[in-house]
Amino acid sequence: MKKTLALAFCAAIASSVCAQGPATGCLVKNWKEKKGLAEVPQDAKSLYTAGKAEIDAYNKAFMAQQINPDAVDAKKMGEQLINGYCYWMEAMPLDSLPDAKGKIKPKYSKDIVNKLVGHVNDFFNVGGNFYNNKLYYPEAYQAFMIYADMPSIPAFAKSAEQVNESQRATAYFNAGLAAYTGSSVAESADAFRKARLCNYEQPEAYIYEIACWQNMMQKDSTLEAKAQKNINDIALAGFEKFGVAQPVFLNNIVNSMINDKKYDDALALINKNIAENPDNANLCGLLGFVYDRMDNDAESVKAYRAAAAKESADYETLLNAAKKIFRTGTEIWNGIEGNSAEAREKRQDVKVNYFEAAKTIADKAKSIRGDKPDSALNYLLESIQYNLDTYFQQ
Repeated sequence: MKKTLALAFCAAIASSVCAQGPATGCLVKNWKEKKGLAEVPQDAKSLYTAGKAEIDAYNKAFMAQQINPDAVDAKKMGEQLINGYCYWMEAMPLDSLPDAKGKIKPKYSKDIVNKLVGHVNDFFNVGGNFYNNKLYYPEAYQAFMIYADMPSIPAFAKSAEQVNESQRATAYFNAGLAAYTGSSVAESADAFRKARLCNYEQPEAYIYEIACWQNMMQKDSTLEAKAQKNINDIALAGFEKFGVAQPVFLNNIVNSMINDKKYDDALALINKNIAENPDNANLCGLLGFVYDRMDNDAESVKAYRAAAAKESADYETLLNAAKKIFRTGTEIWNGIEGNSAEAREKRQDVKVNYFEAAKTIADKAKSIRGDKPDSALNYLLESIQYNLDTYFQQ
């Protein structure tokens, strides 16, 4: 993930119900494996008792914290809360098994539900404390996921009175940040997906989910087909919600079309959006990219020139434009033979309209970058200057 991840506790505004439920069993198993919790007999009473001990310890520490925060081990306290949740989530289905007479008479579930619903906001607070203390995974991730998942669990439906969709989306997003920072990219992608399906209002949930799949695909080539499909689906959803304001979405959609050799579809989509957004430099640069992949240098250079001329041109667009124009100019130069008047005129055209034009665009990119070093841009500028000095000596 290229940009620095910042924990976002602000609530997002949303209006509909999350489309994705929890995977509680996986969360419990994951936590118990990571934390190496002591084995408890797999019956409702034993698991209830183990969970109650953890929750009681958390409550005691919480009360002490109100008096003297420094007297409490906040990490241990947070783990006690999650430990209790995990034990109790295992106890509940066992508490609903039929007895010897075939009757179902839960003894502990009502108490479990009441207590956990009463602690729902504590999971969010614990998650924030874990994150701020660099306990990203599984600690912060688990706490945020429990908080966000709880309203989707039928037994805990009452927690939805305290946790709305906007808050759930924020918690899922935070869980995604925590998992990614803790080097658990698959879990991060899932959390960002849940944030997206809970209508997280900012584009970062979509962008980071795409970045997760790109990361996983780079590390495991067997995931490429699945990753490409997910990236395209996420990009389509992001483009539908945010339009061209976030270039990453249309860029990925077009890239998918190019990989499938759907060049005409890609050109039609880009040109439609250029017509609607004539001042958007990224769209013209994207058009240049497609023509480049089609080996249509003339149209590619034309599109890149148009992109670089726009005030909205960003660093990447300018760099790509300068590269394409310089590379095309070099190819034209290499194809010119002899020293006839026509040949000299062609070389002068390359100098002015390709090498010098590329340098002007690259210098513009450098002004955007400022003092930040960039080896690709520096190498390009050196190459352009070398050609100008070598082939056009006065």
